[in-house]
Amino acid sequence: HRKLAAILSADAAGYSRLMADDERATVDTLNTYRHLIRERVTRHEGRVVDAPGDALLAEFPSAVEAVDCATEIQHELAKRNAQLAEHRRMVFRIGINLGDVIEQEDGTIYGDGVNVAARLQALAEIGGICISGTAYDQVEGKLPLAFKFIGEQQVKNIPKPVRAYRLPMDTPAGMSRHAQRGKRRVLAIGAAAIVAIVVAAGIVWKVQKPATENPSSTADPALAMPTGPAIAVLPFTNMSGDPKEDYFSDGLTEDIITGLSRFHDFYVIARNSTFRYKGRAVDVREVGRDLGVKFVLEGSVRRSADRIRVTAQLLDATNGTHLWAESYDRNLTTGTIFDIQDDITSKVVIKIGDPLGGTIARTGLDQMRKGEIVGLHAYDCVLKARDYFASFDPAAHVVARSCLEDAVKNNSHYADAWAWLALVYCDEYAFGYSPRPDSVERAIAAGRRSIELDPANQMGHWFLARALFFSHQLENFRSEAERAIALNVNNATVVGAAGLYLSYAGDWERGNRLVHRAIALNPVPPGWYYFPLFYYEYNKREYERALAYAQKIDVPALFWTHVVTAAVYGQLGLKGEAHAAVQKLLSTNPNFPSKAREEFFKYNIPESLTEHMLSGLRKAGLSFPEDGG
Repeated sequence: HRKLAAILSADAAGYSRLMADDERATVDTLNTYRHLIRERVTRHEGRVVDAPGDALLAEFPSAVEAVDCATEIQHELAKRNAQLAEHRRMVFRIGINLGDVIEQEDGTIYGDGVNVAARLQALAEIGGICISGTAYDQVEGKLPLAFKFIGEQQVKNIPKPVRAYRLPMDTPAGMSRHAQRGKRRVLAIGAAAIVAIVVAAGIVWKVQKPATENPSSTADPALAMPTGPAIAVLPFTNMSGDPKEDYFSDGLTEDIITGLSRFHDFYVIARNSTFRYKGRAVDVREVGRDLGVKFVLEGSVRRSADRIRVTAQLLDATNGTHLWAESYDRNLTTGTIFDIQDDITSKVVIKIGDPLGGTIARTGLDQMRKGEIVGLHAYDCVLKARDYFASFDPAAHVVARSCLEDAVKNNSHYADAWAWLALVYCDEYAFGYSPRPDSVERAIAAGRRSIELDPANQMGHWFLARALFFSHQLENFRSEAERAIALNVNNATVVGAAGLYLSYAGDWERGNRLVHRAIALNPVPPGWYYFPLFYYEYNKREYERALAYAQKIDVPALFWTHVVTAAVYGQLGLKGEAHAAVQKLLSTNPNFPSKAREEFFKYNIPESLTEHMLSGLRKAGLSFPEDGG
């Protein structure tokens, strides 16, 4: 039957990021918050209709009760979230509409009344509420709330525009009647207690002076999450007609992400999380909901022999409106590429970073401002090295190494080429890729050359730190790793990699915290992020949790992927899965059984953990020469 109802639609922002960070904790938080929301809905004479995934749909006989309930929910959730680490907070958007719906016998409701509520929920600010004009007409004057009219909105599948009003929840005007009553009670009690508190404070001051702050308690800046506007940079579309040119448009995208992440007031979603949208036609509002961002940057690249055309546009992810767009049609040189990257970055920052205004410093690649012009071939080589870094594929390693060696011969002042050469040299030793003598020593030399040319080159510092790690100079490694992190604490790749190697170097607590921060910046991270989290749980004999992390290490070309899965399957007694993992290990590294201890030693893995891993591998069915197998 048909009826008039106030419909409340709620949805968790950034749910995919939270699940990627910690599935168990996310589900626990979601269940707790759902219970709270259901309780408040019932208290306001409403009914929960459905709760699929991270969403919830409820109906009320009164728009006033629906809106009052929503404000109460948002304030209660804000208090709960204040007790959680910033990257673990689950924040909801809520939309409310008063309209005609069809109710079936099982209580399910359908119709435009429901659809409009869902569309309004997508228009709400994160942690806020958005209501329709029909709901506002009923609420106006009845609740002490300061709604802001945002105009008539054309929403999907609804023929007529919908009047919409937003309620931000960070002001007293956004407080429910229940919360205001509670606040008045607290103020009354507080007024009565002020004299006692002042007297007590005076007594305490006489007895014990306040201690000076312990420097060790100061928050670690490398672990502090950015608090400003969140932005996702979608992979720029390759319009050249040749899939082999993808690496070029991907490289341009990654450079823009890195440029934006240098501004500590921005929350920039890292590469892996946005590149899953590559090749897909997506609604930016969907991206906004999935990643919990307010802004989306997208564009395209068309490269020909001596010309390049780049387009870029910035959109508001809450409603899909365009904020800025630009096209660049230039002769193709590295100087052109760097200038385009600079211009896009600075224009986006100025557009969405109002406090920064016109004082934005351009954040291009410094080597273009310091020395000789870099050849386009050398820039291509750096992009190929990045392509290798995304897969760790042995064939891509050979291509990148050869290209970079040629690049530094002809462009000896190109800091980025030396930095990435340090990576591929180091991987000769780390992974046994086309090994040659003195791999690590050459990697250290290349890394040092990079930072001599450009002391602010973050990747140069990081790849030098990594080479020092593999040469077992752990104190020098730690020092260089901290320098790399400090150069850009929002570069998820460096933060995650530093967390990985710091864990292996013995600082498991800080290393794991850095990895979790990197996952918060990069909600869909590359699989290697999970290695230290696996080892941490495995070493504690928490094999089920270790397995959950091992299954996220999706780097099939890397033999270590199969080492960890085989070991934990062995400890859990899962013989079929263990056997399959052992076969994959032997196919990627046939010599592993004879060099197992040497491989663990490369990574500075403690002897006790090495023996524990070998125990799991034996249970998985892997034989070692020392066992007579």
